[in-house]
Amino acid sequence: MPRPILATVHPAALRHNLDRARRAALDARIWAVVKANAYGHGIERVFDSLRAADGFAMLDLAEAERVRALGWRGPILLLEGVFDARDLELCSRLDLWHAVHCDAQIDWLAAHKTQVPQRVFLKMNSGMNRLGFAPERFRAAWTRLNALPQVDEISLMTHFSDADGPRGVADALAAFEHATQDLPGERSIANSAAVLRHGPQTRADWVRPGIVLYGSAPDFPAHDAAHWQLRPTMSLRTRLIGVQTLQPGATVGYGSSFVADVPMTIGVAAVGYADGYPRHAPTGTPVLVDGVRTRVVGRVSMDMVTIDLTPVPNAGFGSEVTLWGSASTGAVLPIDEVAQAAGTVGYELMCAVAPRVPFAVEAD
Repeated sequence: MPRPILATVHPAALRHNLDRARRAALDARIWAVVKANAYGHGIERVFDSLRAADGFAMLDLAEAERVRALGWRGPILLLEGVFDARDLELCSRLDLWHAVHCDAQIDWLAAHKTQVPQRVFLKMNSGMNRLGFAPERFRAAWTRLNALPQVDEISLMTHFSDADGPRGVADALAAFEHATQDLPGERSIANSAAVLRHGPQTRADWVRPGIVLYGSAPDFPAHDAAHWQLRPTMSLRTRLIGVQTLQPGATVGYGSSFVADVPMTIGVAAVGYADGYPRHAPTGTPVLVDGVRTRVVGRVSMDMVTIDLTPVPNAGFGSEVTLWGSASTGAVLPIDEVAQAAGTVGYELMCAVAPRVPFAVEAD
């Protein structure tokens, strides 16, 4: 019998979250962002649930090939563009749209031999200072692209650095609007946080929801997933494989980092950092046992964690443990709460689920 750990993808929740993003985006078209193997969920596992989107966006060509192989004939956008001049050949063959964020990518397009002009998304750096042309260089880049016979339509895009925080989007939006004034082409500027928090002013022609599709709040802890009416799309569950009774003064795990101050019962669950559960999750990180909230105690091991069973006195060998997502009882442990306790974000937990963890897709 295999270890009793399983990650479950919830198609109904994916569809619900996509619909939630569409309602927030009003009349804008939706890119379903499936980069990083659909945020760890698996592109093939989420495709049917997200195919009501207007297009799919990701980073690399291999993921684009997988989406085409699934039968998608609509738009696909490479959010970071191509990484080599030879990639443009596959863009032509697969009919991929791609971002252009630097002079080298324009040079490659200029040298590309193609019979079919390509659709590109010219990216402006509006303050993130990662990729994109500075506002004062944006028009020159547009002019170069517009002169190329290899380029068909030029869309305009940027990415907000502070849509999830108090600084907001006003400065970045003003810079983008000034730099693109009177330029033709569709616009795409809103990520997940902008869609939910600043929808009316940022929706433009296309929006790019990512993390909201997977049930995580983009501005946690200011707002949680329930506030945005999002549902968890991944549940990581295991079972108790051991129980220990501690007396006051007894310790738990490597380094004896947890010391019992009262008599208590400890459950041992079959999950650890080799499964993608964060090793740095401290004592107090929330967990559900048989749907009841309790806490991790002691240090996370490679293959096991130890759990305080005080709130669940009837729990024992074989009891269900939910690390995040939905328990079989219907109780929910938001992934954002687990991530916050571990000093990270829900994105990382989703993406870090290890290959040795089996996945299942919940039946509708």
